[in-house]
Amino acid sequence: MTGGYLKGRIRREDIITAAAAAYGELGYQGSSLREIAKRVGISHAGLLYYFPTKEALLAAVLERRDAEDSEREQLTVPPGLEVLRHFVALAEHNVRHPGIVDLYSRLAAEAVAPDHPAHEYFVRHYRAAREGVHESFAVLAARGELRDGVDPGLATLTFIALMDGLQVQWLTVPGDVDLVGSLRFYLQNVLTVPV
Repeated sequence: MTGGYLKGRIRREDIITAAAAAYGELGYQGSSLREIAKRVGISHAGLLYYFPTKEALLAAVLERRDAEDSEREQLTVPPGLEVLRHFVALAEHNVRHPGIVDLYSRLAAEAVAPDHPAHEYFVRHYRAAREGVHESFAVLAARGELRDGVDPGLATLTFIALMDGLQVQWLTVPGDVDLVGSLRFYLQNVLTVPV
């Protein structure tokens, strides 16, 4: 690996870090590439060398977040109780890192508009999350570990909505919302086994 290549990778990571901070503080729409370049200490043209569009930079920020979450929480384990436990562990991590939760929540809200550059990312993100959680609830139902009468599909929608909705409430009034405890409470009420 040459020094120039390594330097370029480090610069790229610095830009992604600065963009995540700017999006968290100002929202995606309120952030400019010039502002992000200034935070990194490079020219606007220098930033464009790495990320030719604002949308390309946003995609890199979101992909980094997903990769970090997946690696840290091992979200690719086989369907079942472990997947749900990893989502709770992700919530525990998020409580210690409110900045990334704020960024995610702001971008998710902005991206409901079909013309937003992150719209398709969030469509894919939510679809993948629902699929993984639904497979887990279905496996648990087949094992008799989901309470009678609990529909795996509805349990999935509720769990994902609860996680995101609790994050927004927690960001608004952190002392009033037990994000992790609420998720555990929900799971304990739909499962017949301990979380």
